[in-house]
Amino acid sequence: MLNIPQLLAAELDLKPYQVQNALELLAEGATIPFIARYRKERTNEMNEVQLRDLADRYTYLTELEERKSVILNAIAEQGKLTDELKAKITLCLQKTELEDLYLPYRPKRRTRATIAREKGLEPLANFIKSLNIKNAVPASLEEEAAKYISEAQQVKTPQEALKGAADILAEEVAEKAELRAYIRDYLLEEGVFISRIKDDYPEGTTKFEMYRNYQIKVRNIAPHNMLALCRGETEKVLNFEIAFDEDIVLSYLESQEIKTKIRIIRDFYQVMLKDAFNRLMKASLIGEVISQKKTYADIESIKTFETNMRELLLSAPAGMKPTLAIDPGFRTGCKVAVLDQTGKFLEYQAVFPHQAAEQRTKAAQTIKNLIEKYQVELIAIGNGTASRETDEFVLQVLQTIDRQPIKVMVNESGASIYSASKVALEEFPDLDITVRGAISIGRRLQDPLAELVKIDPKSIGVGQYQHDVDQKLLKKKLDETVESCVNYVGVDLNTASKELLTFVSGITAAVANNIVAYRNQHGAFKNRRQLLKVAKLGPKAFEQAAGFLRIRGGDNPLDNTAVHPESYSVVEAIASDLNVSLNQVTQIAEKLKKTNLKKYVTDNVGEPTLHDILSELEKPGRDPRAEFKYATFKEGIKEISDLQVGMELEGSVTNVANFGAFVDIGVHQDGLVHISQLADRFVDDPKKVVKVGQVVKVKVLEVNEKLKRISLSMKALKQ
Repeated sequence: MLNIPQLLAAELDLKPYQVQNALELLAEGATIPFIARYRKERTNEMNEVQLRDLADRYTYLTELEERKSVILNAIAEQGKLTDELKAKITLCLQKTELEDLYLPYRPKRRTRATIAREKGLEPLANFIKSLNIKNAVPASLEEEAAKYISEAQQVKTPQEALKGAADILAEEVAEKAELRAYIRDYLLEEGVFISRIKDDYPEGTTKFEMYRNYQIKVRNIAPHNMLALCRGETEKVLNFEIAFDEDIVLSYLESQEIKTKIRIIRDFYQVMLKDAFNRLMKASLIGEVISQKKTYADIESIKTFETNMRELLLSAPAGMKPTLAIDPGFRTGCKVAVLDQTGKFLEYQAVFPHQAAEQRTKAAQTIKNLIEKYQVELIAIGNGTASRETDEFVLQVLQTIDRQPIKVMVNESGASIYSASKVALEEFPDLDITVRGAISIGRRLQDPLAELVKIDPKSIGVGQYQHDVDQKLLKKKLDETVESCVNYVGVDLNTASKELLTFVSGITAAVANNIVAYRNQHGAFKNRRQLLKVAKLGPKAFEQAAGFLRIRGGDNPLDNTAVHPESYSVVEAIASDLNVSLNQVTQIAEKLKKTNLKKYVTDNVGEPTLHDILSELEKPGRDPRAEFKYATFKEGIKEISDLQVGMELEGSVTNVANFGAFVDIGVHQDGLVHISQLADRFVDDPKKVVKVGQVVKVKVLEVNEKLKRISLSMKALKQ
């Protein structure tokens, strides 16, 4: 069978020892964030992307080998496993190729070929197949077929016998791996997707309008177009198919199957091959090609979702400061929640600033009182219904006070999902669902990562056709993204929710619950070693998790850094040599820069780890996320009807797709900056130009109020 580590090294351009060591660490239960951060010496500094690619490909190849074993045994039990077939199966590297090889031997339902064999017509099929210029040639095929007429077998005429033989040969042709591979490749290269909107939908009445008379080469279709076609077909708005030159395919089949045949059976073979293709190959191969393109579209879209999710999770936090959070509304009023500097809920009020003047005055006084009472430094306003009106109202209130908090419009996608979730119910069992939503909006501003991990990533609205892609793969990749982000930033052990702790390397949901329970019972953790007193958190989990958990103001200053406890002795030795106290870690870093790090290299701690330690000591407890910035929406622009072509506005990127970026400009409807309008140069991937959460300036190119479409440009501003 395959030497998987050797193959992985070649495919991924890695050294064999890197692959072997990484696979060993994964088998031992090490997480990818842990390996990437704390086992650089063993993997020669493989990063998370390389490690995940390795893990994914290893899983694929392992599953492939297991499937090969099943198939080889199945064919062997039939007594049909030849050395040649065994070699082909053993060397196979793709699941599609493997299943093609197995197709002739796969148990199948009763087919026309099966019925023909039951009638004893297989010898006739074999005779016809063997006919060539070296054989004795019958006067006609009917003469040979007449030998198979049988009342008992219900074969009444030579033509019936020949039809049965043709069914057997057609099935054999249709199951040949090399023929299927050629036709599949031909469809992928030369096929054309053609779509039509159904007659039930007049022009201009559907969101799939661009696919009304759509044609594109199969090889050129973009992932978002493929997913749109699939969605349109699922919603029964359109039909699509793959068109191709069938004569070329039939000519190829004839060139492969008739080349050594004598003239007497050429007509028979042409009819049989046409039947084999049209009845047994065409639909299944077209289906396989569509599935292959859909799988590719899924993977590419999930990559985009991953990137967007990472940018959103790593959005700069405004900081843990007293916060006033507002979930806006017209008729039902605005729900106002106050949070302290740890995100703890303090007070709730409902105000009605968008009704009568008396109510507006009362609402203004309530907001002002809350700001002063709790020394509020941040105001978070959800960007849903009535957001701009609420934003203007709050601005008027702020103009009446001396110390003005920072006011920010917060993307509230998924807040309603959270507020109705089991997590929110456990956290705030006595609060109304609307109050929970306001709390979530405020916490998103304080620390996006800590709050967003509580919400199903699909509900956050940064994907592209997220409900149309492979849901199992989507969940896997998004969970990996959340895990990566959480461990990249690090987690405050004494304030983290159990949901946030669950994504820390080595910590399960049960252990996260136990950490919170221990914290509630015994108070704040004073040092990382205390984790070993938590139920079910053993040495292995401690090894995986400790470096990603932070303790501010604890017994050991190193506990507030990403330095792993296993390296504390090295830092202590360095501090001793430099005659500096551990409490003066920045001084250690300053002196360490002038020291030869190689003198501290040990069997377990190499130069890469020492460089990481130095980096940590330079800025202990630092947050790696970017500096906080927010968009300022233009006054007076609250609805799509307020927009005019040529306006220049500031906004925030809410989503990036393969075809462009969506930008919130404060009118309850995101505008699209098409990929062609992102920059004054060719852009092949929008993610190279913009990212979710980025503040950008745009120019309005077109507004369609009826379809609620806004076209924007970043390029036009530069021009």
